[in-house]
Amino acid sequence: MLREHYIPIRVADLIGYLCAESGPLRAQALTAAERTAFRRFARTVVSHVHTIYQAEIRQLKDAYAAFDPDADPKPLDPPTGEKRQAALDRLFDTFVHLMRRANYRRLARDEMEQIMRGASAWGVDMDVAWDAFEKVEVFYRGKGTGKRTKYGLVRFWRKYSVEVPTFARAAVIFKMRPHKRLGDDVDTHSVVLKLFKNMPQIDIEMLLPGGRIRMPKFDRLKIGGSLTSSAAYILWKFSTISLSLVGGFATSTLFALYTPLALLGGYGYKMWYTFRSSRQSYLHQLQQSLYFQNLDNNSGVMFRLLDEAEEQEMRESLLAYFYLWRYGGETGWGTEELDFYIEQDLKKRLPADVNFEIIDALVKLMRNGLVVKTDDRYKAIPINEAQAKLNAIWEGYARTGPPQGLPEG
Repeated sequence: MLREHYIPIRVADLIGYLCAESGPLRAQALTAAERTAFRRFARTVVSHVHTIYQAEIRQLKDAYAAFDPDADPKPLDPPTGEKRQAALDRLFDTFVHLMRRANYRRLARDEMEQIMRGASAWGVDMDVAWDAFEKVEVFYRGKGTGKRTKYGLVRFWRKYSVEVPTFARAAVIFKMRPHKRLGDDVDTHSVVLKLFKNMPQIDIEMLLPGGRIRMPKFDRLKIGGSLTSSAAYILWKFSTISLSLVGGFATSTLFALYTPLALLGGYGYKMWYTFRSSRQSYLHQLQQSLYFQNLDNNSGVMFRLLDEAEEQEMRESLLAYFYLWRYGGETGWGTEELDFYIEQDLKKRLPADVNFEIIDALVKLMRNGLVVKTDDRYKAIPINEAQAKLNAIWEGYARTGPPQGLPEG
């Protein structure tokens, strides 16, 4: 299974367990003074990162205001024409970057179609109208399995559990265009954002409007074969009727058509009822998604994702600095040593099989002067010096404001 970059631990809990860390030699626990210094350093890092992301929240709110269906109040001078299209492109580009910072993975259209191929555990197969979207992007974070209940085919009165592959988080952003599947009242001016939890992978198409239930191919083949054979039989019988009329046996021959017609009608009803049941299953699952799996919508999605990206950056920075500071020594550590130790420690403590973004974390620390590189080894500066550097950066924010734009990574 592909390992995730996401570190599933709250920042407050992370600081607590780092302060209790005993190190590779099991005899390197922090002293009371060191714990106090590290907690102060961690609080400053948290404030530093939060300030940068607060500035980004304001920029995103301004970028989304013209496209937010829930905006209240509306912008006084929304962009039009080419300016609106440019603003739309910037919004999507910014959102893609935000999702990467929050450790979400982007699903290309061909990947989505591969995932959506076939019917789900509820017997539902959907056809997505891709041409109903002017722009659409889908993201996920975390793959796992979940349990769902369904009724049996034989003992239809009994429920049983099925295990289905899931996405821990699934997010969509899209702008619609006029389309026959959407009706006349669809909002084609706004950009819609939605965030879901524990979404079955094969039902990811349920998150996109304009989908249509498609009868499974095997059922279509069965109906087509039955229709063809029944029609051929009826035509053959009709050809014999013309001969029988001459011989005076029309009544008995017409009566002979009753059997294939009744069979055809009964089979057609059965298939229609099965398809109708699948449709009801789809509507039920859609209701579950909208009411119980939906985490946030529109601007709320932006704020939640920014908070996740902010927390992730705090975790990465604190982990990389701490292990270099405590255990790197005078010579420092190479990226492979540092990466291996952090990943093994997280796996032991959480447990979580995390693919730690070591280069990303080191770049951020070096950018602020908290880590120095010599040849291919990295060394953390003493914590008192690191605290002084962060204090100086904080004073710079008071004079000129925080940097604009999400950190690269």
